[in-house]
Amino acid sequence: MMKVSALLLLLAAAIPLPSQTNLLDRGYRQMYNLDFEGAHRSFRDYQKLQPTDPFGPVSDAAAYLFSEFDRLSILQSEFFVDNDTFLSMRRPKADPAAKADFEKDLQHSEELASAVLGTAPDDSNALLATVMRIGLRADYLSLIEKHNMAALTEVKQSRGIAERLLLKHPDCYDGYLAVGVENYLLSLKPAPMRWILRAGGAQTSKETGIEKLRLTAEKGRYLKPYARLLLAVAALRDKNRPEAGRLLAWLSSEFPQNRLYREELARLQ
Repeated sequence: MMKVSALLLLLAAAIPLPSQTNLLDRGYRQMYNLDFEGAHRSFRDYQKLQPTDPFGPVSDAAAYLFSEFDRLSILQSEFFVDNDTFLSMRRPKADPAAKADFEKDLQHSEELASAVLGTAPDDSNALLATVMRIGLRADYLSLIEKHNMAALTEVKQSRGIAERLLLKHPDCYDGYLAVGVENYLLSLKPAPMRWILRAGGAQTSKETGIEKLRLTAEKGRYLKPYARLLLAVAALRDKNRPEAGRLLAWLSSEFPQNRLYREELARLQ
C-alpha cells in the first residue's frame, strides 16, 4: 500500500499544473473563441493564485464586455463600416447583471493597481491593467450605452497612461492599442470636429492610429487578436478587401469557434 501511495504521489508530481501565465493566455484564447464561461474560470483561477495582481480582475472584466459584444452583435464589422447603420440599429438591451459584474471587476482592478502603483509607480503590469481598465469602460460607454462624449474622456485618459507606460516599457506592445484606438477612431470625425478634439488634447492622426494598432497586432500578447480585428475594420473602411481578408483569415484560423470571423471572411469571399 505504501508503495502504491508513493507511486501515485510521484505521478501526481509529474503532471504539469497550469502556470499563472498560462491561465491568462488560456483565458484570452477562450474569450476570443467565444467560450466566455471558460474564460471566466481561467481568469478566476489566476486570481486565486495572484490575488494582488490587478491584471486578473481586469481580464475577467474583458470577458464580460466581449460577452455583451457578442450577445448584442456589436463587433459585426458591417456596423462599423457603415456609421449610420451602427448608430441607428436596434438591438437587445444590455444585461444589468453583466454590467454589475463588469463594474465590480473594474473597481477591484483599480484598487489593486492603485496599491501597486503607490509603491512602484512604473510597474508595467499595473500600468497596463490601468490602461485596459479605462479602455474597457470607454468601450462600454461608447459601444453599448452610446455615451460618446463620456467615452472620449476615458479614451484620452487611457492614452495618456499608455504613453506613460510605453515611455518606461516600450516593449509592452499591448499598450500601443490605446494610442492607436484614440488616433484612428477620432480621425474619422469631420474636419471641424477633429480640430476641436485636438484643441482639447485628443490625438486624431489616422496614420499614427494605424501604426500603433499594427504594433499590437504584430507583437501584442493578450490584445493582438482585438488589434487585428480593428485593423480589418479599418481595411474595410478603406476598401482594402485583400488586407481585410488576410486579417480575418488569420483570426478565423486561430479562433475557429468564433463565428464572427468566419461570417465576415465569407462575406468578403
